[in-house]
Amino acid sequence: HCKGNGTDNQTTISEFILLGISSRQDWNIVLFIIFLTMYIITVLGNITIVLAIRLNSHLYHTPMYFLLSNLSLVDICFTTTTVPKILAGTLSGIRKISFSGCLSQMYFFTAFGITESFLLASMALDRYVAICRPLHYATLMSSRICFVLVAASWLVSHLHSLLHTLLMSRLSFCASNLVPHFFCDVFPLLKLSCSNTVLNTLLVYTEGNLMVNGALIFIALSYTFILMAVLRIPSVKGKQKALSTCGSHVTVVALLYGTVIWVYFQPSSNFSAENDTLMASVFYTVVIPTINPAIYSLRNSEVKQALKRRLIKQGYQNCCFRQNWKGKGSKIPKRELESS
Repeated sequence: HCKGNGTDNQTTISEFILLGISSRQDWNIVLFIIFLTMYIITVLGNITIVLAIRLNSHLYHTPMYFLLSNLSLVDICFTTTTVPKILAGTLSGIRKISFSGCLSQMYFFTAFGITESFLLASMALDRYVAICRPLHYATLMSSRICFVLVAASWLVSHLHSLLHTLLMSRLSFCASNLVPHFFCDVFPLLKLSCSNTVLNTLLVYTEGNLMVNGALIFIALSYTFILMAVLRIPSVKGKQKALSTCGSHVTVVALLYGTVIWVYFQPSSNFSAENDTLMASVFYTVVIPTINPAIYSLRNSEVKQALKRRLIKQGYQNCCFRQNWKGKGSKIPKRELESS
């Protein structure tokens, strides 16, 4: 849909059409089932980690797990930004999105993506202090400092996203409204604009580069110092114990940044739904949030123990509840029955 400008013969696009992952109609049901399954796993897995940490006072007041609970929350928000729209478009075949809806999706996608990068950097800082400065850990990673790290991650990422969104909103789109992607991202929209996009592109490769790669450089430096400290540990068992606390974090960082660099830090002219960039986008927007809970829970004994204790406690409470009702006999007061 286009509407007249009123001053010239150009028309301004009022909505976009997301071309999606595949143009083959016979793949729609299969893609819908796959994405729905992964979305359910993502939400349930990350909610489980959040609840396991929040309901365990020891874990919640431990910096690493406090940061992990926020990372899981961001993963839920991150995947919810894109997947429900993918599901609706795949099932109905209607892939239209309004101009304001497109900008909103771009805003939240960018904000949550940068927040995740900052939280991963904060977790790297936590591991550095725990291994390299263990005597000062309680002071350097206090509850107040952790709260500041999380709050700053959310605030700065949203300001960053707001800047990109405002610059995008000033552009005119008067050519094609077909977005060669399954969500509204920066580069596909810039390619459709008939305005001068030099400022937008410059911002992506400067300020955007600083945000994403700055967090990556910080993580790399943290692990460089961690590795140097671990190599100075005399016993092999001590080295393995120190490195075991970093395994999950390193795995997530490698998966996330490997695909993000592949997608965003190549010439924008190469961004196409017909090359590997699209599959890489699917991987970091859908697959990684799905497997993150498994990575952290399977490689972390404390998270597994917290989940087991919670399940055992819940099972015990349910069992006691049933036994109590059986002990009351068949004459259960109506008021108690209704309240239960």
